[in-house]
Amino acid sequence: MERARPLVRRPLVTLLTAAALAASGLTALTSAARAADADLARNGGFESALDGWTCTAGTTVTSPVHSGTAALKATPAGADNARCSQTVSVKPDAQYTLSGYVRGTYVHLGASGTGTTDVSTWAQSAPDWQRLTTTFRTGPSTTKVTVYTHGWYGTGAYHADDISLTGPGGTGQPPAAPGGLKAGSVTSSSVALSWSPVTGATGYAVYRDGAKAGTVTGTSTTVTGLTPSTAYSFQVAAVNEAGESARSATVTATTARRPDDGGGSSDLPAHALVGYLHASFANGSGYTRMADVPDSWDVIDLAFGEPTSVTSGDIRFERCPVTECPNVESDAEFKAAIKAKQAAGKKVLISIGGQNGQVQLTTAAARDTFVSSVSAIIDEYGLDGLDIDFEGHSLSLNADDTDFKNPKTPVVVNLISAVKSLKAKYGAGFVLTMAPETFFVQLGYQYYGTGKWGGQDPRAGAYLPVIHALRDDLTLLHVQDYNSGSIMGLDNQYHSMGGADFHIAMTDMLLTGFPVAGDAGNVFPPLRPDQVAIGMPASTQAGNGHVSPAEVTKALNCLTRKTDCGSYATHGTWPALRGLMTWSINWDRYANWEFQKNFDAYFG
Repeated sequence: MERARPLVRRPLVTLLTAAALAASGLTALTSAARAADADLARNGGFESALDGWTCTAGTTVTSPVHSGTAALKATPAGADNARCSQTVSVKPDAQYTLSGYVRGTYVHLGASGTGTTDVSTWAQSAPDWQRLTTTFRTGPSTTKVTVYTHGWYGTGAYHADDISLTGPGGTGQPPAAPGGLKAGSVTSSSVALSWSPVTGATGYAVYRDGAKAGTVTGTSTTVTGLTPSTAYSFQVAAVNEAGESARSATVTATTARRPDDGGGSSDLPAHALVGYLHASFANGSGYTRMADVPDSWDVIDLAFGEPTSVTSGDIRFERCPVTECPNVESDAEFKAAIKAKQAAGKKVLISIGGQNGQVQLTTAAARDTFVSSVSAIIDEYGLDGLDIDFEGHSLSLNADDTDFKNPKTPVVVNLISAVKSLKAKYGAGFVLTMAPETFFVQLGYQYYGTGKWGGQDPRAGAYLPVIHALRDDLTLLHVQDYNSGSIMGLDNQYHSMGGADFHIAMTDMLLTGFPVAGDAGNVFPPLRPDQVAIGMPASTQAGNGHVSPAEVTKALNCLTRKTDCGSYATHGTWPALRGLMTWSINWDRYANWEFQKNFDAYFG
């Protein structure tokens, strides 16, 4: 709250002058000017999202705010200072005051195009809300000025709220908001839009998910460059010389799936539950027979196939011995149960690797052995495909391997080649999934391999070239959002396990894409939402980072409905998100099927 203003004792002559003016019916010049002044900034409190503002890297948040229910949050990155601006109609040769409240380091507030001297003011450090203010006079022919706020390169996010431009309004008025916005034909990469004409408009600004996608002169357009199977929201605003109107009502549309999408996922349900089954060991959760896996589980990963040695490429799958798993079924019963699952529409895969199964395909011979040995397992048990769960030191990048789109490291190149061979052998129905740790994927936003100057962990981001090369063959990517350190999200804030926020931030990165190692010219493209599931531990015993069913629901609500999003602002809404993965089916049974029951309750 602002402090109460102190009582100012005016000189007697001032009071007498004011009294004389009032008695004579005259009005002081300054009072007349103030009476004509108005706040010309549109949506200065950001209560209507970014309506009226053009931002390079901004969003609105509900906390912290200076007043009302929203404020601007913008994050500089690379060569972008996260500028937000709007153009305002003004009168020539008139006095104006620009003010606003800011938080953060090196936050600027200013006005350009004044026709006299452009002005700006800034706060070097504002840990709490701080008011910035400056004044300017327009030139003799100035009818528009641009007001703006921005941060500084390489610093953290800043916040702004209650921005106002006080002074006499310009003679022109923005047009009315367009009506009748509707979506027409939809493809996998485009949405056609049309709306009713607005009197006095010279053009229209088209917004996609709150960001300006372009301007047109007519009353229809086709927005292109979209991601398949993704929901988008659209608005339009009418434009004339005085500025933009308020935005239209929102219309949403979901792009189609590409007809040639691979990955063997076409016969998976729209929302799938994926789980690992301890098929070769028991541990504290106990052994679960294949026939006892409930029908809720759509993809069952057999854990694990492991190599005879780290570099052999020779993968073996040994079923749990009766000495460790007294209730283990026979091979015949196991295979029969797999067939029964498949007859019910389920997919059963062999998962390679795991915590103890280090696999390094350093040579072409190891690659070929990998293909033949994995094929033998798939054929023996009649499996639907392969899950790659390489952990530890299975994947790392050589020092000269800096481009994820063109990898050079043998263990990476040979793995890609091996999987492509398996896909070619088994065809379009081959199911391919991956379960990397966050260190090998999302950490790539900050670090990739050893880095430009060396010294970084060569495993950082090492899964990215594998995912990218196989994205057209990939059925599901379910990153392990557990047993993870803190990871920086696209908001340039670190996120830690333990709540919905971590899963939201990590999944948003996969569905939005991100610059690798901060290089804006080297962006990892987004995956389709139907290719992505969220990996979570089934219980507190299963792994670090377990969250309650309520937090799981919050994460799903945010990503698929844009509700319950908390402090992290996603870059889209993805109702086609494929589902959830958990370690493990055994641990979920141990926890009375809590994870499965929550999934069933959410997706029905």
